[in-house]
Amino acid sequence: MNLPFVKYQGTGNDFVMVDNRSGNCNELAVSDVRQICDRRFGIGADGLIKINAHAILDFEVDYYNADGSKSFCGNGARCAVAFARTLGINTLHTHFMAIDGEHEAMQKEQTVSLLMKDVSLVAMVGEDYLLNTGSPHFIRFEKELSSVNVYEDGKAIRYSDPYKEEGVNVNFIKALSKDKIEVLTYERGVEDETLSCGTGVTAAALAYAVKQGLHGQQVIDIVTKGGELKVHFSRTGESEFERIFLIGPAQRVFEGTYSR
Repeated sequence: MNLPFVKYQGTGNDFVMVDNRSGNCNELAVSDVRQICDRRFGIGADGLIKINAHAILDFEVDYYNADGSKSFCGNGARCAVAFARTLGINTLHTHFMAIDGEHEAMQKEQTVSLLMKDVSLVAMVGEDYLLNTGSPHFIRFEKELSSVNVYEDGKAIRYSDPYKEEGVNVNFIKALSKDKIEVLTYERGVEDETLSCGTGVTAAALAYAVKQGLHGQQVIDIVTKGGELKVHFSRTGESEFERIFLIGPAQRVFEGTYSR
């Protein structure tokens, strides 16, 4: 197998990008995805993304976690938009399909603004929060993040009885100011801490709005280990959020051919 690819990263969340508009990678197996994403024996990445042709929209984002499972990935989708631009697709304002439906995005230089799906449910789990922003997220607020073992604490929640079947992403949040938070994330599918998670920071921003009683138009700055993101949204009800945008950089790292 000779597979041309381009590596991208969005605030430290890294992805192997493959142009599959001709369908030449349709037979890529789960075992291949795992091998490619392996950081010791493959290229190394949090996930693999195939850019597929779409009958109506500009393209399709076909996303695979490092373990071969499928989900929606916010940072991955933003990086996919940046990659699509290099394929000749106009991404100044684009529409694409993903596993959770149609999305809209805008690109200006290396910054990609991605319109997420509306959210209509933020559930309380004791003092914690549970919501779905394309992927399910468990949110826990902490006074200090230095005492959190993201891998051990996140894994314990992810594999606890309520979530072990389908899995859940786990986010630990600290408020830095009225409109700025820090987020650490354990990602299912990667089964480890990642430097950033797009759906995770989005979920964290919405949960923060609920916790702080923020309504109407809001802009929350997010600090992750891999860099900074912004989440714009409008809170229209107790658990209702519309026009949710995930905004941040998407950068090319390198390209090559994977041979096996």
